Amino acid sequence: MSLETANIFELANLVEYQEKAVVSKEIIKKETGTITIFAFDKEEGLSEHTAPFDALVQVLEGTLELTIDSKKYTLKQGEIIIMPANIPHALHAKERFKMILSMIKS
Repeated sequence: MSLETANIFELANLVEYQEKAVVSKEIIKKETGTITIFAFDKEEGLSEHTAPFDALVQVLEGTLELTIDSKKYTLKQGEIIIMPANIPHALHAKERFKMILSMIKS
């Protein structure tokens, strides 16, 4: 479910960390794309997969280890990266982190 429009939200407070889990909440869900916020507990992650569209990752808190096409990247609070469409990628939390994932489908 998307958030109400015309309201102010603190991004990092939209999801809470849960022990040994990855928590997500869709902020916007449209046919043309989605914006989702995630909270990853330490040592949690997403295994290698692909997506049919480019996706922008923005780190809100903590540090993210991201692998794109077998190359490792470390991102910290305030940094972004674009994951290209149809290229394998995976995420790993060496420490707790929160991020926004924006995917535009057109």
